[in-house]
Amino acid sequence: MKILWFTWKDLSHPHAGGAELVNEELAKRLVADGHEVTFIVGGYKNASPEEISPAGYKVIRVGGHYSLYWQAFRYYNGNLKGWADLIIDEINTVPFFAKYYAKEPVIMFAHMLCRKVWFYQLPLPLSLIGYLAEPLYLRLINAGSIITVSDSTRQDLLRAGFKLKNVHIISEGIQMSPLPQLPPLRSKSQPPAILSFGHMRPMKRTLHQIEAFNLAKQYVSDLQLWIAGDTAGRYGQKVLRTIQNSPYADDITYHGPLSPNKRLVLMREAHLILQTSIKEGWGLTVTEAASQGTPAVVYDADGLRDSVRHGETGLITEQNNPQHLANAIVTLLTNPKLYTATRKAAWQWSKTITFNKSYQEFKEAIRLSLTDYESTDNA
Repeated sequence: MKILWFTWKDLSHPHAGGAELVNEELAKRLVADGHEVTFIVGGYKNASPEEISPAGYKVIRVGGHYSLYWQAFRYYNGNLKGWADLIIDEINTVPFFAKYYAKEPVIMFAHMLCRKVWFYQLPLPLSLIGYLAEPLYLRLINAGSIITVSDSTRQDLLRAGFKLKNVHIISEGIQMSPLPQLPPLRSKSQPPAILSFGHMRPMKRTLHQIEAFNLAKQYVSDLQLWIAGDTAGRYGQKVLRTIQNSPYADDITYHGPLSPNKRLVLMREAHLILQTSIKEGWGLTVTEAASQGTPAVVYDADGLRDSVRHGETGLITEQNNPQHLANAIVTLLTNPKLYTATRKAAWQWSKTITFNKSYQEFKEAIRLSLTDYESTDNA
């Protein structure tokens, strides 16, 4: 099968994240099964217009942050119209609307919807325009199958008018292998450390984590905070200033962007990982940390409530604010029995979340979607 996949970024993009990792893992398995996969994505500085990835799929880069959708439409019509057996139209905030110009069957793919995110990432009135536009363009694409990665996003899609039978959930996977055995607690850092990891954008609410750390220090006096990720942009710079102004600045370490090996080490040695996003498709870093024997404390938000089983593999805050985040941190770190049980359960669950499982579910979702497409087309 020839598959044409429209999406915003490929994994080599400087701002690639969990969604791009999932796409890569699914695409390379499709290629290994004998399928031909071509991505149309946005370009970035010094990027090659076309390349074949080491996994065997092709990447075509057109346009930039604002021109991608128009340039993708132009490239398809000029070069690839009629080439594919299937088109995947991935919703990265906004879909590509391929169903309106493509000859081939189109399946939608959404890691998450972004309606809440607009107010964190853009100023007024742009944020309000995005907020009001999302339900309108979802209606325009609501005529077929869509694949997603969590029940939270499925519920969003159902509220947007999608039919239950047309929404197919696949599990997530993680790139790092779970530890074969759970290391003893003494392998963790001393003094205890909590890890804040991810792109520093307003929607991630990293500042909440620093404030929660300041509050938790009053009860866990030797607590350390490790912060890792890209601080490019206005919000990232505000995070750095907040670290400097913290009364516990000496106990906060900023590690910068992490290499894969350094990320593994920090996730393994930290006692907890924090996630406070306004919304996620699935909290991949939560599951990655769990695979290294580190449970999570997260906000009660879409995606995060899917990747954490409250009271079993981590804690979900009662309210999404720094005080309740600090309360949850203190609860786990001052209760050794609870922490040990939570840590073990998180590690055990992570072993069931694999890309091989995700791929099998992805193939089945495609099969069901194409069957529905053919039956509708023949009706």
